[in-house]
Amino acid sequence: MKPTLYRHPHGITAVDAAYLYPGHAAAHVIEDSGRAACVDVGTNASVPYLLAALDELGIARAAVDYLLLTHVHLDHAGGAGALVRELPNARALLHPRGAPHMIDPARLIAGAQAVYGEEPFARMYGELVPIPRERVQVVRDGERVQLGGRTLELIHTPGHAQHHYVVVDQAHASIFSGDTFGISYRSLDTENGAFIIPSTVPTQFDPEQHLASVDRMLGYRPESIYLMHFSRVTDVPRLGRLLKEQIVELARIARAHAGDSDPAAGIRADMLALWRALARRHGCRQSAAELEQVFAGDLHLNTQGLIAWLARSGAKAVKS
Repeated sequence: MKPTLYRHPHGITAVDAAYLYPGHAAAHVIEDSGRAACVDVGTNASVPYLLAALDELGIARAAVDYLLLTHVHLDHAGGAGALVRELPNARALLHPRGAPHMIDPARLIAGAQAVYGEEPFARMYGELVPIPRERVQVVRDGERVQLGGRTLELIHTPGHAQHHYVVVDQAHASIFSGDTFGISYRSLDTENGAFIIPSTVPTQFDPEQHLASVDRMLGYRPESIYLMHFSRVTDVPRLGRLLKEQIVELARIARAHAGDSDPAAGIRADMLALWRALARRHGCRQSAAELEQVFAGDLHLNTQGLIAWLARSGAKAVKS
């Protein structure tokens, strides 16, 4: 199996995780002084590509010390149990709220089936393999781990999910952000750089926490951020401003439709209009229909997440 690799500076390689379509989800391999870590791993179907990538990079399976699982949404961590079986020395590092769900994934499976439906869940994710308890390491906020010659700091970043952390490689001015720093499709890159949107998926989106987490990440002044969707972006201050602008606006849109008989329709329509306008401002040349196709999955999941937030929060005010 031939993996698609994107080689970046400082011993970092993105591996296309083959989730939904090429260029949608990237697992990142960090190599330093003969040791390696994987940041997020994709689904069960991604595992053969990651193993092939290790072979192509000349990294022995026994040299992988960590699976740094930013959160347990299944496009990020669904293949972790199967991958751990192949990596004899790797430990899965997880947020305290996420760790129990990888040791016993029953509730994780039920939640994902509620979002996607049983048949699509089975098609996209297969049978989840539990991670043995002794292979799981729970990480505190601000905990540091050593990988070869570099130190990685793990900071808790709620907002997209309560069980989310990001990986800060301060010596190389980089952050591996999972989904906290949003989604940036390479098809929307223009001469103005990357375009970015937030991910407000069910069930734990919280705009105030999300804004605070973005600010915390920006406080490290990273030169590069590595996204699961999709890989390396730079010009981070601009992207941070754009991301925060949208988090505030999507919360406003959700509140504006809270009393509708069908809030989902209004939220989706306004979200699409926002993204089309911002994409045009950014210089994207796709047609309106093409942009809707690019954003289709995010429109659906973000709308669900905003409705869940309204129900949970009572549509409380959000400060910019």
